[in-house]
Amino acid sequence: MNKSTVMIVTFLLMISLKLSAKEYKVQSAADVRALRLSPGDQVILTGSNWKDQELIFKGKGTKEQPIVMKTEFPGKTQLTGNSTLKIDGTWLVVDGLSFTDGYIEKGDVIAFSAQSTWCRLTNTSVVDYNNPDKKADYRWVSLYGFNNRVDHCFLKGKTTQATTLVVWLSDQPNYHHIDHNYFGPRPELGGNGGETIRIGTSTWSMYDSFTTVEYNVFEHCDGEIEAISNKSGKNTIRNNLFYECKATLTLRHGNKSEVYGNFFIGNHKPGTGGVRVIGEGHKVHDNYMQSLTGTGLSAAVAVMAGLPNPVLTSHWQVKDATISNNLIVDCKEPFAVGAGYNPDRYLPALNTSFTDNTIAGNKAPVKFYDPKVDITFHNNMLIGKPADVPAKGFTVSDLSLKGTEYGLFLKPGQAAYVPFWKTEKIGPDWAGNLVLAIRVESIKL
Repeated sequence: MNKSTVMIVTFLLMISLKLSAKEYKVQSAADVRALRLSPGDQVILTGSNWKDQELIFKGKGTKEQPIVMKTEFPGKTQLTGNSTLKIDGTWLVVDGLSFTDGYIEKGDVIAFSAQSTWCRLTNTSVVDYNNPDKKADYRWVSLYGFNNRVDHCFLKGKTTQATTLVVWLSDQPNYHHIDHNYFGPRPELGGNGGETIRIGTSTWSMYDSFTTVEYNVFEHCDGEIEAISNKSGKNTIRNNLFYECKATLTLRHGNKSEVYGNFFIGNHKPGTGGVRVIGEGHKVHDNYMQSLTGTGLSAAVAVMAGLPNPVLTSHWQVKDATISNNLIVDCKEPFAVGAGYNPDRYLPALNTSFTDNTIAGNKAPVKFYDPKVDITFHNNMLIGKPADVPAKGFTVSDLSLKGTEYGLFLKPGQAAYVPFWKTEKIGPDWAGNLVLAIRVESIKL
């Protein structure tokens, strides 16, 4: 069979598959469970209020012809009461759902099953889906399986115990993708378990996940000190905005993750922090921090002291970390070294370097919580009138930072750019501009 014939046969097969795809309009979770779906099929949820519905979306689509479950009017079909969703299959897409005016007792509001692969949750919201009992322990989204994606979703207002969105690990990397979501305000929980995203657990922290978290906006995510809690290896957290979050991006467990291109805007809100480093082989570079007020564990960049003879739940010693090319503007404590040091947690960071960072402001660039720590500082630029300049690795420059129309600053010689939240669509299409109110306070250096 020659090449032309193969192309014709392939084309005809694709047309045949599209013609055989079906559209099903359903009115209940029972209707969905009764379906036997094929690649290219579409399931349309009709009506405006689906109360106490246990949706189970099963099927095996293909890359070319995923199976889609969506609503007649995105964002208008509301799942209320004790409604939940389970995504269980291959190449499945859930589009346009809205969970509101309800809650569950335990478990997950939305879960990708352990067998799910290449599935997607998009244009969906979970807003104020809270049990009156603040101790009720349940997640809004749980990612099991492999190669799944959560994008352009809107998650806001969780007040109960447990993380908003969790990536669960197995003995194989899962390669999940979390992007273009808006994570709205989450008030302080008053203890552990108030993270907005957690990737892994202490138990699985020595396994690699290869999850990517990018182009998300976190606004007022104050549930606890860890807005993102990284508890697995080789994850990439890049190009996100943390806006007025009384929290940090914490590399809590696991090794060799990379954090870059993120924006941490505090606007002088008390307790706002940047990146907290624990473990081995992490890279923290090319991030932007401005007007953060946190100190110690919540400094712009905090390198923690480690515990001797650690167990999986411990703070492991920092080794082989690189902190480079970050721009830190008007922050109360740019670098904290040996953060969390005490008589029991005293192991210093090893083979760790701070290189080519730019710090603007009048605060001391580094605070050593353990004076014995030997850290390499090299070619870091200080702009302004900083206090207590270290003898090595820092140079006070007479250069200045150039301000932009967005309230941000540029390094000397840096080309102008538009921040991603001004150009990328964040959250569901139907939800409007969720980041319209984001402003960076004007400051003078």
